[in-house]
Amino acid sequence: MQPKSEAPKGRKSPKLKRMGLHERAAARMRTMIIRGELPPGSQTQETKLSKELGVSRTPLREAMKVLAAEGLIELRPNRSPRIADIAVEDISELFEALAGIERLAAELAAERATERDLARLRTLQTRMEGHHRNGKLDDYFAINGEIHNTIVRMARNTPLREAHETLISRAERARYLALGANRRWSNSVDEHADILAALEARDGDAAGRLLGAHVARTGTALLEVLATSQPKQTAA
Repeated sequence: MQPKSEAPKGRKSPKLKRMGLHERAAARMRTMIIRGELPPGSQTQETKLSKELGVSRTPLREAMKVLAAEGLIELRPNRSPRIADIAVEDISELFEALAGIERLAAELAAERATERDLARLRTLQTRMEGHHRNGKLDDYFAINGEIHNTIVRMARNTPLREAHETLISRAERARYLALGANRRWSNSVDEHADILAALEARDGDAAGRLLGAHVARTGTALLEVLATSQPKQTAA
């Protein structure tokens, strides 16, 4: 009986390994796109990416399908996939939707968060402020995103969380670009401190208003960054 029970495990392991490879490749490529290492409009080079990511072409192509579904890569028939441009016309609507979702999440979180939730949020805030003082934008960005996701989870509303997850993947690259502006980076730290204070005070109206405005201002900052960079791109 023992050989029969081992056989299915042996057949399944390659598939599980491959899934892990393409998921890891997608995560790494997503980070490269968000941080501008794979710039908008550039064509992907399979051979170079395969070597850099340490995967073969099959899991790399599966990873690209995942990123295409997130709007980060454009798959083109008989042509190399390209990194999607940031669509300026979509930014306002995207951040308007995110602001509404996170505003509601903060209102609910102020009521439903446990003391343990708030303690974790305080810890994240302290770490984020440290990264800001030390000028570590990448580390700051990671913690910043974790704070937003934590507040949404604290709302304890599954449809709200799922809607947020769908939109936030499309906004990550835009958020990183907006935070790259020094003034927005500093303002963001102060705004997060105010949001945390409202949540700790269990003031749902204030927490929702502050977080909604915070997300909306990030969208506005991004549009300003894109507006100033547009002439440079055209001149090039």
